Amino acid sequence: MVSFDESLHTLISNALAEDIGEGDHSTLSCIPEDKQGKAVLKIKQDGVLAGLAVAEKIFRFVEPGIEFVAFKKDGDVMAVGEKAFEVTALVHTILQCERLALNCMQRMSGIATLTRQYTNKLKGYHTKLLDTRKTTPNFRLLEKEAVRIGGGTNHRFGLYDMIMLKDNHIDYCGGIEPAIEAAYRYTQQKNLPLKIEVETRNLTDVEKVCAMGKGKVFRIMLDNFEPNLIVKALKIINGAFETEASGGINLNTIESYAATGVDYVSVGGLIHQAQSFDLSLKAVLI
Repeated sequence: MVSFDESLHTLISNALAEDIGEGDHSTLSCIPEDKQGKAVLKIKQDGVLAGLAVAEKIFRFVEPGIEFVAFKKDGDVMAVGEKAFEVTALVHTILQCERLALNCMQRMSGIATLTRQYTNKLKGYHTKLLDTRKTTPNFRLLEKEAVRIGGGTNHRFGLYDMIMLKDNHIDYCGGIEPAIEAAYRYTQQKNLPLKIEVETRNLTDVEKVCAMGKGKVFRIMLDNFEPNLIVKALKIINGAFETEASGGINLNTIESYAATGVDYVSVGGLIHQAQSFDLSLKAVLI
C-alpha cells in the first residue's frame, strides 16, 4: 500500500503542475529569480487549524532549503489575528506555492473544525466518530487527514482496504447470506486480510447477520435506524460484532445515537458539508 507521504508527494506534484503549467508568468514577468522573500500565514477565522504540516511540505517540495517557522501545530485552536507560520524562501517559491498551501489549509481547517464540533458532542460516551468515502475526488487523502486532526476516526480509505457489503451489493448478490458467504470465501481464496462489514436495513437483517456472520463479519452497520431501533438491534447483537450507526446523523442528533451505546457513528457531512476557512498568506518586506 502506498504510504501517506508518497501519496502526498503525488498530490502536491499534480496540483502544482495543474496550477503552474508552462510557467508562472505573473511572477516570471516582474520578480528576479534570485530574490528572497518572507511571508506569514494569517488566521482570519476562529476554529481548528489543519494543514500546516502539509503547507510546509508544499514549500519544501519546490525549495527544500526554505526556512519554515511554525507558531502553531495541526489540531490547535486558532483565533482571528493569530499567525500560523512564517516562511522564508525565494519569492518565486512563495508565489508558486501560495495558492496550493492556502487551498489545502482552508479546506482542511474547515473539516477539522466541524469534526471537532462533532467529537465534542461525544465526550463522555463510548461512541466514536467515523468519516465516509463522500469526499472530493483526488483530495480524499487530505480530507480524511483533516478528520483525524479534528479528533475523528478514519473509516476505510477506499474500496481496496475493507469489504463493505452495502444494500446494492446485497441486492445484486441475492441477499445478505449469499453476499456474506461469497465475500468471506473471496477473502480466503485470495488470502486477503480484509475485514467485512455488512449494512443492515431492519432488525430482520440484523438477525440474519448474527445467525451466520460469526467469524466472518466484524461490524454491522445499522443504516437509517432511529435511536430506539438501534437499542433493539444492540440487544440482538449482544456484543458479538462491532456496530455502526449511519444515515442522517447531524450535530443536533448525534448525542441521541451515542446514548444508545453504539460503537461508531459515521457522518458523511464531516467532509461534504464543511466550509473552507478564511486564511491568507501575506508578504513580509525584508
